[in-house]
Amino acid sequence: MNRRSALKATLAAGALAALTACAPADQGSDIVDIAAANGNFNTLVAAVQAAGLEETLRSPGPFTVFAPTDAAFAALPAGTVESLLLPENKDQLVSILTYHVLPGAVQSGDVLGSVTNVATVQGQTVRVNGTGGKFAAAVRVNDANVTTADILATNGVIHVIDKVLLPQ
Repeated sequence: MNRRSALKATLAAGALAALTACAPADQGSDIVDIAAANGNFNTLVAAVQAAGLEETLRSPGPFTVFAPTDAAFAALPAGTVESLLLPENKDQLVSILTYHVLPGAVQSGDVLGSVTNVATVQGQTVRVNGTGGKFAAAVRVNDANVTTADILATNGVIHVIDKVLLPQ
């Protein structure tokens, strides 16, 4: 029983450390400010700016953003990100980015224990699966894992994911 308690305490401490590392220093920050300040979302912030979505993601919302890390973007085929950032590919970039956004603020507790298809701002749905357990990593969006959940912003919530979601 002591080993189980120690394991739970270690997992809880690790989850708290991950959340603290991703949490904004200023609790009054919007989604873009949090992503820009974090350091793990440079590609996402550049893409949001190139797509002309920065003002929208600074608006009152609320929004839920599934935020791919720089590593998630780096896992795309070589040249993909560079191509998407070109002005002639803006419509495709907007489609991909808005596929990562839900209207309204959805926290991890809202989806735990359920599987549901949720409409994105882009218009298609993503499958949110919260049946894997009670930790953030147990939540999946399509084939991406939520690695850090419930980063609260003044205009919504951010969930960090380990893959870029691509609309069908």
